[in-house]
This record gives sequence, structure tokens and C-alpha cells, in this order.
Amino acid sequence: MLNYSAKLILAFGETITGNKKILDWLLNNGYPDLAALSYSIRGSEEAFKFLLKYYPRLAALDAAIDNNEKAYLWLKEHNYPFNIIFADACHGKPEALKWLMNHHLEGFIGVTEKIRYFRENQYFDIHKPPF
Repeated sequence: MLNYSAKLILAFGETITGNKKILDWLLNNGYPDLAALSYSIRGSEEAFKFLLKYYPRLAALDAAIDNNEKAYLWLKEHNYPFNIIFADACHGKPEALKWLMNHHLEGFIGVTEKIRYFRENQYFDIHKPPF
């Protein structure tokens, strides 16, 4: 995720809040990984399976955001330190947020805040699509 521009990270953050237009743009412009991660974070099992098959590091990130200890350990074992920091920041851990700030990655802080807000305020309606 560090390879993406600040504008792209900002766009990704908007998909977390339900911006379907930007999500479609990601899908149609070569960023299926970010689109699937957004869908997966919002609860799509199909998107999670896609990530597991094509982008396992992002599937592990999503699971770590969901407090899955095995996924967190997988990220450590496979040397994805940024994903660990990102997951920790999604949980509001001060040391992770400080790391992002110290590395001038404020855009990621905004995304983690949106993810945390979404997670804390979600409810599941089995009849409602993720967007």
C-alpha cells in the first residue's frame, strides 16, 4: 500500500465510507486489490476470498483489522510490517498512529479512522448489500 499515491489512498478511504462511484473507478482503473480490500473490510466474504487467492497479504490485513490473531502473526512471519502498523492504527493504537505521523503518512491515518468508525458503527442486515 505504500507504493500508492496519496490521492489513491484518499480515494480508497472514501470507498470505506460507501462511495460507490470511487469504488467503481478503482475497479475499472487497475486497482482491484484496493476495491476488494474495501469490500472485504465492509464485510464481503466474496471479496475476502478474492484477496486470499490473489492478494493474501491484504486478506491477512483485513483479518488482522478484524482482530484475527493468526492473521496478525502471518503478517509478522511473512514480513509485512506496514500492514501490522496499519491494522494497529485501525484499532487506535497510539504507537501505530505515531509511526504513521512520524513517517508523514497522514493520509493513512485518515483511512484508519474511517475504518475504525465504520467498524464501531456497523450493524449487519443480511438483506442489505455492502453498498
